[in-house]
Amino acid sequence: MTPNNFLVLGAGSWGTALALVLSRNGHHVYLWGHDAQHIQELQRERCNRRYLPEIVFPDTLQPITDFTTLSFPVRDVLIVVPSHAFRQILQQLAPHLTPDARLCWATKGLEEHSGQLLHHVVAQEIGAHYPMAVLSGPSFAGEVARELPTAVTIASSDGDYANELVQWFHNRHFRPYTSTDIIGVQAGGAVKNAIAIAVGMADGMGLGANTRAALITRGLLEMVRLGTYLGGQRETFMGLAGLGDLLLTCTDNQSRNRRLGYAIAQGHSIDTVVKQLGQVVEGISAACVINRLAQQHAIDMPIVHHVQRVLTGQCTPQQAAVELLSRDPKPELT
Repeated sequence: MTPNNFLVLGAGSWGTALALVLSRNGHHVYLWGHDAQHIQELQRERCNRRYLPEIVFPDTLQPITDFTTLSFPVRDVLIVVPSHAFRQILQQLAPHLTPDARLCWATKGLEEHSGQLLHHVVAQEIGAHYPMAVLSGPSFAGEVARELPTAVTIASSDGDYANELVQWFHNRHFRPYTSTDIIGVQAGGAVKNAIAIAVGMADGMGLGANTRAALITRGLLEMVRLGTYLGGQRETFMGLAGLGDLLLTCTDNQSRNRRLGYAIAQGHSIDTVVKQLGQVVEGISAACVINRLAQQHAIDMPIVHHVQRVLTGQCTPQQAAVELLSRDPKPELT
């Protein structure tokens, strides 16, 4: 495999972990972040002490403070920023793209104000003619950085591009699979965060393993309802980017969304928990955006709806649990 040059936008835990995968595979990786002081720390210490302490950067990983000053063009770009910053990053990037550029993102979520999937935002800001792909699946950044076995999905309508991305990322610790369902993979990555908040709240209230299993299972159905309405394939939600990511995010305390829900049920404020976590909790905006879409299009998503109500102060986690259990009985798969 010929070494490639990559520009990774986003120096948080997930962006750094993916940059580590690529650089360990022999590729030259430029890692950019919006916080110049943080990037200077990465350059000086050769690790991301804030998010992934003690993981030493390979020589091929170069933190940078300004991607517009690269001495030569980079064809392949990987965006790993929170969904609320996605459009802004594209606007900064657009003037510097080469005509043959290709764009992949590992951002999970929908655009907050428009409710759009991110490939629509890409098409609007830089054009639909660029090859594009999304990387998603059950993958905690810390485990990827420590080279624990991980499998993900890379979805693209461009099969050649997807296959190249798989070759660039694949090693004995990190196994990507290809998909053509860019809609379904993105929808799964957005919905699972909201469901994880619900599961965290249930566990924070001590409602037990039965409740956790029920929420995950019914949450998967809500994911399928929204994802297929948007144009995703039902089979996608049974795979890594659907059920796999949902299970991971709902059941392990490395999940910021699960931890947020747990803390809310214990009586802590959202602002306090987010400040303690020190990173964006995507499920907060995801629950609100998804609930709005579901109501606009008459998609039945009661778990997401009640998560949104708790997050916006309309009810407590305890009241949400009572209301969900009080819903009229119905056939399971309707």
